[in-house]
Amino acid sequence: MKLLVLGSGGREHALAWKLHESQQMDELYCAPGNAGIAQEAECIPVDLSQTKAIVELAKRLRADLTIVGPEAPLVAGVVDEFVKEGLAIIGPSKAAARLEGSKIFAKEFMRRHGIPTARFEVAESFEEAVKILARFPLPVVVKADGLAAGKGVVVARNHLEAQKAVEDFMLRRTLGSAGNRVVIEDCLMGEEASFIVLTDGRGILPLVPTQDHKALLDGDQGPNTGGMGAYSDDSILSESLHDEILGTIVAPTLAGMEMEGCPYRGFLYFGLMMTLSGPMLLEYNVRLGDPETQPIMMRLRSDLADMLVASREGQLATLDVHWSPNPAVCVVLTSGGYPGKPEVDKKITGFEAVEALGGVKIFHSGTRVENHQLFTTGGRVMGVTAIAEDLPAALQRAYTGVSKLQFEGMHYRKDIGAKALRRVPSMPAPKRARAPRGERPSTRK
Repeated sequence: MKLLVLGSGGREHALAWKLHESQQMDELYCAPGNAGIAQEAECIPVDLSQTKAIVELAKRLRADLTIVGPEAPLVAGVVDEFVKEGLAIIGPSKAAARLEGSKIFAKEFMRRHGIPTARFEVAESFEEAVKILARFPLPVVVKADGLAAGKGVVVARNHLEAQKAVEDFMLRRTLGSAGNRVVIEDCLMGEEASFIVLTDGRGILPLVPTQDHKALLDGDQGPNTGGMGAYSDDSILSESLHDEILGTIVAPTLAGMEMEGCPYRGFLYFGLMMTLSGPMLLEYNVRLGDPETQPIMMRLRSDLADMLVASREGQLATLDVHWSPNPAVCVVLTSGGYPGKPEVDKKITGFEAVEALGGVKIFHSGTRVENHQLFTTGGRVMGVTAIAEDLPAALQRAYTGVSKLQFEGMHYRKDIGAKALRRVPSMPAPKRARAPRGERPSTRK
């Protein structure tokens, strides 16, 4: 089997690493890839903003299947172009990808289909946004409508922060056209969770739960980023919560997309807030999360290629997927200046010492090799990911790996997973919800 992975981040490295283990793999390619992915697959330069170039690459490689990592090609319609050419690909259509491509579309979709989410209003202009802000209690959430690489959401604690966010998005155009319109919504309180499924349009295969850490600094302070780390542990969601999410959020989403004429296929990410009233949906992503994919792949014991083929063939409902019961943790290392303009071309040392540790894997995000030396190329540089018998051991193992790495300006959060270690149950478990008929959760073993 020949498989092509599109992307160049830690998510794509984790996918390539897992696919490299598959008995089905004859040839594995990644475009454009990075220095770490090059150890797992053949990397081929390509501009992911050029849909035709991606299609031509898949044709030239005679790829049996293509998996799309980042959201931008999906929102641009790469799946539609593959389908026109009769090429196999995992991902949603351009119409379905609006769930991430437009936060306004997503929130209005949630409202239409009764999916629990925060109260919100849409602003088409700066003046309208200011009037709407006056109607919302603090703290308040301001979201740019379009794609913003995880940086288009501001949780404003006072009116000055809220107005600055609106000014940045709508007047200063810090996110370009993504901020032409904004969503203003209530700030939900509780614990966040990332719930990701793979669907073929009929069957639903939930992956193990994860919790992301978006803010740049410890204690969830500072600006939002693409993700500073994540951990995966079954304790994040009880069985009853798992089933309630499937019944009240996942199934209505897929049914709603079918009803609106754009059935969903591929990976779908549900960003959740576990409130006192139950799970509520913050956002959709139309692909795997980064850095959530890294600990998820560390825990996966089944063949990822089997999962992808079953998804392509509409056979997910017949597939048993097995997971390690052990938790996994990913700590992301970033460059100085991130999430603004990152400092690049910094030499990375200590890589070999981390590779010698058991149960630890470095997934590259922004790296390159020159004269046998490793250098930084972007904001998020790499994710040190570890698995162990319990969460404290996994955290210790990951941070031991982090301590061996060095580059100028290196930054990382020191509290990934810390809330889980001190979590005290504070809310009653919601009533058990029945899983949607004909859909079978994955085996969590």
